[in-house]
Amino acid sequence: MSPHRSRPSTAGAAVAVAAVAVATAAAAAGCAATSPPAPAPTPYQRPSTTPPLPAPARLIASATWAESDFGPSLEVVPTADGRGNPGVSGAALAWREVLDLAPDAGTPGMREQFDCHWTWARVLEPDKPTWNLEPWRPPVGADLMAAEGCNPGGPEV
Repeated sequence: MSPHRSRPSTAGAAVAVAAVAVATAAAAAGCAATSPPAPAPTPYQRPSTTPPLPAPARLIASATWAESDFGPSLEVVPTADGRGNPGVSGAALAWREVLDLAPDAGTPGMREQFDCHWTWARVLEPDKPTWNLEPWRPPVGADLMAAEGCNPGGPEV
């Protein structure tokens, strides 16, 4: 052996052999190995007294496809909250709800028709039962959309 290499400790090897022997004997005797101690209990924490936030009010009750004499029409029914919700940010949230209910509604011109209804139908016809959006209507600018009563390219369905 080289003078620079250390010789393994016989004491360390003996301890390792003894540990294996004890574990083997315990297993043979049907004793389970000692498990580590359980973690210390955590201090009691008072439950939160803050009630959970309510879910945001729905703005759209339903969005259902129907067939008209002119082609498909999406009948959007706003909730009372949807009819009374002011502002452009409400329109974006409501449109998201429409797309959640009718994912195939995201075609050119449909959002513009919806925005027109959101802006004008809620004010001019607050009790109108449905806002009908048609994918066959052409996409037009906001001014023409309003001038056409939110129904460019054909009669109201």
